[in-house]
Amino acid sequence: MNISFVVYIDESGDEGFLFGKGSTEWFVLSAVIIHKQLDLETVKLVDDVRVILGRNPAEHDPLHFRKLKHEHRLPFLQHIAIANLKIATVLVHKPSIINVERFQQKNRLYFHTVRLLMERVSWYCRDHKPSEGDGTAEIIFSNRGGMKYEEFREYMRLFHSQTAPFQIEIDWDIIKIDQIMALSSKRMGLQLADAVASSFFFGVQTNQYGFVEDRYTRMLKPITYHHKGRYNGYGLKIFPAEGEKLIKTKSHLEWLTHTYQF
Repeated sequence: MNISFVVYIDESGDEGFLFGKGSTEWFVLSAVIIHKQLDLETVKLVDDVRVILGRNPAEHDPLHFRKLKHEHRLPFLQHIAIANLKIATVLVHKPSIINVERFQQKNRLYFHTVRLLMERVSWYCRDHKPSEGDGTAEIIFSNRGGMKYEEFREYMRLFHSQTAPFQIEIDWDIIKIDQIMALSSKRMGLQLADAVASSFFFGVQTNQYGFVEDRYTRMLKPITYHHKGRYNGYGLKIFPAEGEKLIKTKSHLEWLTHTYQF
């Protein structure tokens, strides 16, 4: 396949609605978009970070962002932030959709969030098509235990068939359903997606003391997809609209306005 882009996707948080009993307030899904011809040399930054952290690069042990110490996360993100790639993220505020019945069904919130993310990925790829390749993207998910990806592909096929031509949705010239796959988190590109998703999760999900860590998200601004200087709705999407209103009322989310102009 003469594809133009490779897109790595991973998540942070969970899809549950048992707030106060273990479920997270936010569910985050992120994509790392790389030109195919630059993929191998770009994802090798993971090995460079392993060396900095004193790990044996020959062992290829995955860098799980959540398991790293804060001081180790910073050089990891610094390397990502200067790499030749772009990122897009969807932030889902689950308390705002707790009464939406369809999202209570297994995998439905995940599928919907992926659709929102695929829209933004396809827009970026459409507008930044390199001279090499056919313009399409290979989509690589971090394999989720218990999920049947053929079910997800069927969901995408159904959505594709129902999309009205006048709507601004997924650009299907970019996203080909047969180019969607799931691989082990050991894949270096997926480790980058894990770091990005976890960074934005830490920026919105309060810890047990009521604080968030937004430094990670600020470090990633240089590689966040934007259109004519606008990040809201492009490199960052908050779902639903009620979730976006929280930014104006919650001091711990002010960084979204200061850094990403929400």
